[in-house]
Amino acid sequence: MHIVDLTQQRKTTKAFDPTHQLSKDEVAAVRSLLRMSPSSTNAQPWHFFLASSDAGKAQVAAGASGAFAYNEPKIMNASLVVVLCARTRMDDAYLRQVLDQETRDGRLPTEEARTNQHHVRSGYVHKHEQSAVGLLQWSARQVYIALGFLLLGAAELGIDACPIEGFDAAALDQSLNLEAQGLSSQVLVALGRKSDKDFNAGLPKSRLDESVVITEL
Repeated sequence: MHIVDLTQQRKTTKAFDPTHQLSKDEVAAVRSLLRMSPSSTNAQPWHFFLASSDAGKAQVAAGASGAFAYNEPKIMNASLVVVLCARTRMDDAYLRQVLDQETRDGRLPTEEARTNQHHVRSGYVHKHEQSAVGLLQWSARQVYIALGFLLLGAAELGIDACPIEGFDAAALDQSLNLEAQGLSSQVLVALGRKSDKDFNAGLPKSRLDESVVITEL
C-alpha cells in the first residue's frame, strides 16, 4: 500500500482486543521503528519503555487514574504499550556514547570528523540548556518525531494504534522512577488489534481542507 493511502486509512483505536498478542516479529519491528527514528544532530535524546505483561502495563496505568481513568482500559487491553520519554539531561558521557557508536558504525572515519560532530552536537545541547525553556523541550520535540514514525510504521504493519497524551505524567514518572534516570514521560502509544467496541473504527476521517492548512509560497 502506498504511504499516502496509509495516512488516509489509519485511525486512532479507541478500544483494543485483550486476547490479541503481537507476534515476535511485530514487536521487533516496533523496536526498530523507535530506534531508527531520526533526531536533530542524531542526538537520540530519548528512551522507550515497552510493556506487554499485565504487570508492566499496570506500571504504565499508574498514570491513568482520576481524570485520566478513561485511558486505563486502552493501556491494559493493548498487546503492547510504549512509553516515549525525553532525556532531561545529556552530559558529556552520554554524548561520547553516541559519538563512539557513530564511529563504530562507520559514520566518522577520521578524528577530524569525530571532533566536528561532537562540537556541533554539544553546541546544540548547550544552546538548549541555556534557553529559557531548557533542554527538555528540545528533547520532547525529537520524541514526537519518533511518535510519528511509530504511528505510520504501525499502520504499514497492520497494527492498530492509539497515541495517548491523557495521563498523569508525574504519577507515571514516579511509577517508572524516571527522574532518577534523567527521563521525563511525554506520550504513550497503545498497540494491538481493535475490538468490536472501537467506535472510531466505523467513523469517517475528518481533516481541515487543504486550502486551510497548506499555503504555497
